[in-house]
Amino acid sequence: MKITRLAAAAMAVILSLGVTTAAHAAPKKDDKPSAVEIKGKGISDPIVVRQADEPRTFEMLLTEVDWLAAARPQTSAPKNDKLGDKFTLTLLVKDAPSLVYDLYPHAAGGPRAYRPAKQPSGKKSAGWFYGRLSMSESLRLSGAPLEAKPDVVHGGIGGGVGEDLKADVDPVESMGEVFTEVRRLFLLNGAVLVVILVGLAGMAFLIRRRI
Repeated sequence: MKITRLAAAAMAVILSLGVTTAAHAAPKKDDKPSAVEIKGKGISDPIVVRQADEPRTFEMLLTEVDWLAAARPQTSAPKNDKLGDKFTLTLLVKDAPSLVYDLYPHAAGGPRAYRPAKQPSGKKSAGWFYGRLSMSESLRLSGAPLEAKPDVVHGGIGGGVGEDLKADVDPVESMGEVFTEVRRLFLLNGAVLVVILVGLAGMAFLIRRRI
């Protein structure tokens, strides 16, 4: 009888551990943004950039605002006539609004960002921030009617900003160009080596004749 009770108790403990482990192993709710919505001057219909469709553009936009959620305000509110055009970015989680930010790419003294206190995911402290210099280009490449300014972005055109982010890149062609450059490098090094060897041979021949 005691053995039966001990077995039942052991089974209960095992089941309890199994339930606890399963609870800890259960995947957390995915609350990461999957799209970004843009509204603002000159945009008749909201622009929605989805991660699944335009991953590079989505990541570029997300980089502009993802640090604002937990950041402390950096500056006081600028005067309204110094802000310029406003563009509102809304981070969407499964097409539901999560966080909202106001961006001012043409503010006097550099881009500014504002975090409203009223947020779809809950109230936050309102605050003003210095925006990234890439803000204007990120918005433009996403479809906002802004003038191109690739020179203010680190890396410029060479860094990928100002290019068509939807353009496909042929990996075979790229690898072919790499191999071509490597071949040229080897040929150049080989030619230099031959010249050096010929020079050394000539010097050795002259020294031997004098001796």
